Amino acid sequence: MAKINRLIFGLVGFPVKHSFSPAMHTAAFKKLRIDAEYKLFEVEPKDLKDFLLNPEKQFKDTEGNVFCAGDISGFNITIPHKVRAKEILEKYPDTINEKPFYAELSGAINTVKREGKGIAYINTDAPGFLISLKKGLGFSPKGSRALVVGCGGAGRAIIAALSEQGSGVEKIFVCDKSDGAILAAKKHFSACFIDYPYLEKKLEFIQDAQISDTISKVNLLVNASPVGMKKGDLSPVDKSFLRKGLYVYDAVYNRQTQLVEDAKSLGLSACCGLGMLLYQGVYAFEFWAKKQAPVCEMEDALKKEINKIC
Repeated sequence: MAKINRLIFGLVGFPVKHSFSPAMHTAAFKKLRIDAEYKLFEVEPKDLKDFLLNPEKQFKDTEGNVFCAGDISGFNITIPHKVRAKEILEKYPDTINEKPFYAELSGAINTVKREGKGIAYINTDAPGFLISLKKGLGFSPKGSRALVVGCGGAGRAIIAALSEQGSGVEKIFVCDKSDGAILAAKKHFSACFIDYPYLEKKLEFIQDAQISDTISKVNLLVNASPVGMKKGDLSPVDKSFLRKGLYVYDAVYNRQTQLVEDAKSLGLSACCGLGMLLYQGVYAFEFWAKKQAPVCEMEDALKKEINKIC
């Protein structure tokens, strides 16, 4: 087992080897002179509960080093564990949901820290998206109407962000090519109407055939589906549907997608999801370190990683 000489943070998912998070957080630790390392842990779904709640259970990182779960001070959570992790932790007596709105509305968490024998958790994807929307796209949500394509994990976090009353968004249309995803999302958000009754009028699920007409009614189009992640992927929205005055945000961050290219070719404001990745990491870092994150250094580290594959 690895000898622990410094603080250990990391990312938990299955798989995780493709992640850019180590570069971003390592840059932050270095800038602030925090003696810490960021590791990647591929944890199968059957082992997630032990990783979260059994501090003596040992896990290997992707480099083969062995750590007790309790020695990992804080960690991010990614696919496919975000929803299940919330379900596990909310039933555990020594946990704290520090910012419940985003976690409850999205039904997922992505950042955890250990505090003595307790565990605190939050969702930083949602606020990360909101700040990226303003800083990266220059879009103000106040008084806007949005269409979100894709209602999986990323989509739900984005819907949660836009649904906050303070965001000023008037209407959110949601669609997904998967009937199963739509049904699951409808069930999830319908359950949220009890605590957040204003959402019932704000959210509207539509069919693919309604996308063109809906885009004519909105100011913001968000792709929260995985379409675009692979080289050669087509756009999830036909170029002919795009119109003047529309802002386009694609949550895919590892390349300039066809959707973003189409939007920019028409003179529209458009950006990829690098900012969402960055700012969810910024919020996570500040949650762990209780210090202001060095955003510029974190952003530079991410861009260097992306340049390696582009």
